[in-house]
Amino acid sequence: MSTRRDFLRQSTLLGATLATTSLFGQVGFTAPARKVRVAIVGGRFGLGFQFHEHPDCIVEAVAELRPERLAALQKVYKCAKGYPSLEEMLKDPKVEAVFLATPAPDHVRHTLLCLAAGKHVLSAVPAAMTLEECGQLAGGVKKSGLTYMMGETSCWQQLTISARKFHAEGRFGHLYYTESEYHHPGLETLYFENGKRTWRHGLPPMHYPTHCTSHLLSVTGERLTEVVCHGWGDEHPIVKDNAYHNPFWTETALFRTDRGNSMRVAIWWRGAQKGGERARYFGDKMSFYFSDPTGTNGPSIVRAETKTEKDSGGFERSSQILEKYPEVKWWKTDMLPEPLRHDSGHEGSHCFITHEFVDSLAKGRKPFVGVDEALAFTVPGMIAHQSALNGGQSLKIPTITG
Repeated sequence: MSTRRDFLRQSTLLGATLATTSLFGQVGFTAPARKVRVAIVGGRFGLGFQFHEHPDCIVEAVAELRPERLAALQKVYKCAKGYPSLEEMLKDPKVEAVFLATPAPDHVRHTLLCLAAGKHVLSAVPAAMTLEECGQLAGGVKKSGLTYMMGETSCWQQLTISARKFHAEGRFGHLYYTESEYHHPGLETLYFENGKRTWRHGLPPMHYPTHCTSHLLSVTGERLTEVVCHGWGDEHPIVKDNAYHNPFWTETALFRTDRGNSMRVAIWWRGAQKGGERARYFGDKMSFYFSDPTGTNGPSIVRAETKTEKDSGGFERSSQILEKYPEVKWWKTDMLPEPLRHDSGHEGSHCFITHEFVDSLAKGRKPFVGVDEALAFTVPGMIAHQSALNGGQSLKIPTITG
């Protein structure tokens, strides 16, 4: 049985491994020749990152339409230069990269504006809202030759990093099934602001899929190729009248991957459920569970065992080994520069997103979630929603690449 010491030793080894390679490209240890000058746009979600702490980064500017949020950005990032709009900020020749923490319907438009101005882009999720926008994004990034990264938090949850390690080491054996849940009841509080509908009002759950799809795709590099999805709604005014013509509060999809494996994704925004973003990975040698929704059981591992036992019906079955997994806090390791080795938003993921973007630019390498990966995380949800609208019709998922 593995001990706490074993896990800590393995955490150091994985930190070194991921510091030199990533699932989607090489990293390397060479020191950057310069500091990256970044601007942050968006004074709500944009407040939760660590660009001002990164040793290879300078927060050159911030931008926000609302004066009070602009002031908050300037305070957090200790930045004297504040702009009243993205468009004004893009005229600044010192800004070379932009973090877009703006509303989802603006992501592609804002990304294309940044690329046209010669700025690299880190975008909040999702990458796009429609298939047409996905094509525009892929084409725009390819034409520009600039760096694009999507800041998906589930890629960098501490337990997702552990799952990536297990897969790289072959511990799962054949990872044949993964399930992921994004449960967020009570989102209605974000549907209105100052009495007006926000972009979230009535948004189809599967149009916000990346917190779930990334649990598998960022671990194995697979692609989702087919889907069957079902939705549930009621008589609530929000799902009876919204700009998306979306009738669903919850959507549950079963995907097939390009390796013939399965993934279940459940995005539920209403009902009696505990919130959270969690995954379970099932292999023929080992399975790995995030903490359960009730918080009763923490992360755990199940290992295949050759011994047998009898079930409650008196029939023989394999006797599996259940172990508690002592969660490794990867943000404490040398996977991050020392100033960023602290906990952060979305289960420690924000420091990793900050570092991955800055480091990829400073060292001229491809970021962990570039445009192809961003679209692979995003597009399946759009198709899943179409499946749900069509009563669970089985649909193929197109590949859109830059």
